[in-house]
Amino acid sequence: MASMSLRFGQQVGKMAVGLLGLVLGCAAAPQGLPSVTPETVGLSSSRLERVATYIEGEIAAGRKVGAVVLVARHGKVAYFKAFGEADRANHRPMPTDAYFRLQSMTKPVTSVALLTLLEQGKFLLDDPLSKYLPEFKEMQVYRGNGPHGELLTEPAARPITIRDVMRHTAGFTYGYFGDTAVDHAYREAGLGYEAKLSLKDFVAKLATLPLLYQPGTRWHYGFAHDVQARLVEVLSGMPFDVYCARTILEPLGMRDTVFGIPPERSARFASIYHPLPDGSLQPGELPTEWDYAGFTGHPYGGAGLSSTPADYLRFAQMLLNGGELSGVRILGRKTVELMRHDALGSGIAPMSPGSGYGLGVGVTTDAAATGAPGSDGTFYWGGYATTMVDMDPKEDLVTLAFTQVQPGDMEFRSRIHNLVYQAIAD
Repeated sequence: MASMSLRFGQQVGKMAVGLLGLVLGCAAAPQGLPSVTPETVGLSSSRLERVATYIEGEIAAGRKVGAVVLVARHGKVAYFKAFGEADRANHRPMPTDAYFRLQSMTKPVTSVALLTLLEQGKFLLDDPLSKYLPEFKEMQVYRGNGPHGELLTEPAARPITIRDVMRHTAGFTYGYFGDTAVDHAYREAGLGYEAKLSLKDFVAKLATLPLLYQPGTRWHYGFAHDVQARLVEVLSGMPFDVYCARTILEPLGMRDTVFGIPPERSARFASIYHPLPDGSLQPGELPTEWDYAGFTGHPYGGAGLSSTPADYLRFAQMLLNGGELSGVRILGRKTVELMRHDALGSGIAPMSPGSGYGLGVGVTTDAAATGAPGSDGTFYWGGYATTMVDMDPKEDLVTLAFTQVQPGDMEFRSRIHNLVYQAIAD
């Protein structure tokens, strides 16, 4: 990913533009996207300032250290501001071009990479996963525990399909967050990002463990995107990170998007914090969590990318545009429509009221049922270190809000979402 590095002089220039935007109270333009006043694109400047009031209150209360928020409408940046500090201990101000650990916001990039191979005719969505990864041919499914606590299994009723892998219905879980017998089996087997296995070895180990449920019967969050990343390698013949760079990042001009924390860029990263029981924040990754820098040498599909808000905007705007940005087409329009269409249907319980899941993104199926302002058809995702992106085709709106509190602060994401939507004036 070194080919996407940015010279120091360009960094200083971007910081200067960002600071000027803060002084003037208007947006600094990310690379290639014009900057306008909010009213130009139907947003209210005074109402958008409620975003600043909220974040400054969070910082004053000690619940956040710093953040960056970027709002774009009709392909133009209307709000782009940094708040607080990137590093509390050293009192380093937060710049608009700070690097953030994206964690699960890596997942939509992985899905786009795999969908480019669908467009090349390399596979069909309903192909068995084992057609390309034979280790998944005869999977066992957890069915309970025996009299001595042993894990009991039964054969999978049908093969896992690539569609299952893309919509989290394959039966995988994460060993990190759950307390099921299968989660425990993952942990006992040492299956996790901290093991720093190659994607090939990681997926091979995953295939030896039972599924949590029968394929296609439930939505459940797990290591599916890491299986997607391995599929990218097998179908393209390239390492996953190389394929992402050549097919997505470099064509979109995303020079500030990398895996992990490359040493030469570490000074630009916002520090990570985690909340203590008393509500205060403690710096550093939790001892029970993986070292994010390890993703530099071991890229995965479910987590691992780092980026700046302006760089990730280019990816999000490409999707909102139907697969194209600045004359560069990454996906066809109909493929993007497939990606952001609810893939769960009525037979699989939704993640939450009014929410579905497409092929790598969450989807709003009923905005009223979510209890928040918004639009049916909005697609989105967030990261474990409190980063988020909303893409609303009806309003032609992208919202990005990045801070670095881990585990993720869902209330922060929801409040930013509400504060941006209440600023729509036209």
